[in-house]
Amino acid sequence: MSQNNRPPGLLIPSTLRERLEGYRFSDDTVGESDADVYRLDGAQGRPDLYLKHAQGEAADDLTGEMERLRWLRAYVPVPETLCFIRDADDAWLLTSALEGSSADEVLRSEPARREEVIDALAGFMLRLHAIPPDECPFSSRFAFRLHKARRRIDAGLVDTDDFDDEREGWTAEQVWAAIREHTPPDPHPVVTHGDFSLDNILISNGKVSGCIDVGRLGLADPYQDLAILWNCLRDFEPELQARLFQQYGLPHIDRNRLNLHLLLDELF
Repeated sequence: MSQNNRPPGLLIPSTLRERLEGYRFSDDTVGESDADVYRLDGAQGRPDLYLKHAQGEAADDLTGEMERLRWLRAYVPVPETLCFIRDADDAWLLTSALEGSSADEVLRSEPARREEVIDALAGFMLRLHAIPPDECPFSSRFAFRLHKARRRIDAGLVDTDDFDDEREGWTAEQVWAAIREHTPPDPHPVVTHGDFSLDNILISNGKVSGCIDVGRLGLADPYQDLAILWNCLRDFEPELQARLFQQYGLPHIDRNRLNLHLLLDELF
């Protein structure tokens, strides 16, 4: 979609319409959100913003993301929730834009700084995982995610074309069967991002400036985050994957837990 004042057919609630007057909308297609995401470019000193719109079950997920953003803001940098509107069918979430570029962009554009970026990512993950678990009201434990994955399979929501190369041509049911062959992890849970990908962590001046897309945040096995980030790093030199675990403080990788979370992530 080309940039313009507002996408055709996008019926913004009246309480938001005046606030967004003059902003240029552009589709943000990075990530795998079920919501429609728009970047709003400001002018004349107005700050850039992000607007998410979701309907149906995705509106419930967006409501959950708003709740997680508001809670997590007390612990690590995340976008500020500026406005949230929910009715029977739709949800609208307006947030600030964080400073920085995605970790993926930095790794690709500045190869000499890759080790520095990995160290920053591992440090931020440790900071997130160090939040006292008894202060977190959200759960993303394995059994919870497994139940949600089964619902997604039954609803036909799994994108099998997006599977990793080693599962190319698989069906969602084949992934489900492979998951059931593994022993579920039973670790001490930590506060996890839930989708700790290179696109969801922002870097500024060599440091993590914050994280976005926190709709899956909750108490879970730390390998939930480690596995997703490890998988993203396959696009780069393998030494970076090893460095991630070393900087996190795990010199040895639990392959069962790693593979189990990679399998489960295919269904989301």
